Amino acid sequence: MSNGRLLSPWRAILGFGLVSLAADMVYEGARSITGPLLAGLGASALVVGLVTGAGEAAALLLRLVSGPLADRTARYWALTIFGYGLTAVCVPLLAVTPFLGGAGLAVAAVLIVSERIGKAVRSPAKSALLAEAAGAVGRGRGFAVHKALDQVGAFAGPLLVAALVAAGGVIWPALAVLALPGVAAMILLVWLRHRFPAPPAREPSDTSVSTSLPRTFHWFAASAGLATGGLVTFGLISYHASETGRVPIAAVPVLYAAAMAAGAVAALASGHLYDRWGARVLYALPALAAATPALALSTSTAAIVTGSLLWGAAIGVQDSTVKALVADLVMAPRRATAYGVFAAVQGVAALVGGVLAGALYEQSLTLLAVVFAAAQLLSAVLLTVTLRMR
Repeated sequence: MSNGRLLSPWRAILGFGLVSLAADMVYEGARSITGPLLAGLGASALVVGLVTGAGEAAALLLRLVSGPLADRTARYWALTIFGYGLTAVCVPLLAVTPFLGGAGLAVAAVLIVSERIGKAVRSPAKSALLAEAAGAVGRGRGFAVHKALDQVGAFAGPLLVAALVAAGGVIWPALAVLALPGVAAMILLVWLRHRFPAPPAREPSDTSVSTSLPRTFHWFAASAGLATGGLVTFGLISYHASETGRVPIAAVPVLYAAAMAAGAVAALASGHLYDRWGARVLYALPALAAATPALALSTSTAAIVTGSLLWGAAIGVQDSTVKALVADLVMAPRRATAYGVFAAVQGVAALVGGVLAGALYEQSLTLLAVVFAAAQLLSAVLLTVTLRMR
């Protein structure tokens, strides 16, 4: 490969962003309608919480394996491509579940979790590649620009789904159409692979790199885990919105698209402020997450919309600026491992939080809001500990 074919850091960031844009059209388009899809297949609120929570747990916990594997083998690109491939296949297959009778719910649950496994496989490797590029331009801005492009796809996918559901009155054709951006993402990813080199593998004899992760990283992982577990899933929000009749099923993807747009704005703003003010901007995450349940799970349409926007903003900060701090806390040869461990902590929290939210939803919405707000308060306390140790 000649140097003339290599991409500059900003162009590499834009390339990764365009891949995420296309891929997000696929899995965020499907995610926007997951609640109503599962409800239509016979799922209860508890089952929706369990499936979506298990999916997020798989997307996060399995990175504990894929992250160290990426650092040890330096096969960052292979893992990235394989993970995106799983998403491109599993989401369109959800279109067949309404035709499978009693097996439809089980198959849908397997496909939803399998798609999230694809996320687990690719994310540490992709984040390490992105951190490498963003280091030259400012990690806050680099991750923020990538996330903003990612959110464009997360906005467009649900809008496409909403239009198709509104036109046909059923969900499955919209899921089938999502195969198209999946193919586009894979083509772009293969092109990008030949124009941006992966970081080299760490030699076993290299003693300059510690085999352990810093204490500040572990404190921050605990803080982020509480923030993740205390943030209700959109699957439960959309279930509540559609089952209460406050938001028509065809409008649920539009609501999700609006949340993704809020996430893009939050990512850009928090990333810019991170490079200027430092990590204290991350206090916004527990604040946003704490306010979400009381609004998004209310009986007011306006409050549900407002809560969904706050949820999207929290996701935007969580998936961009949070990763910038991880990269600043951990040396480059251990970053994929760090992202894997970090996500594993979030995965445990996501599973517990998803099941807890589903159970509390059926018992008391007030108690749900109080418990999740307490989790965010503790998250903010641990973030304070992290920043004081730096």
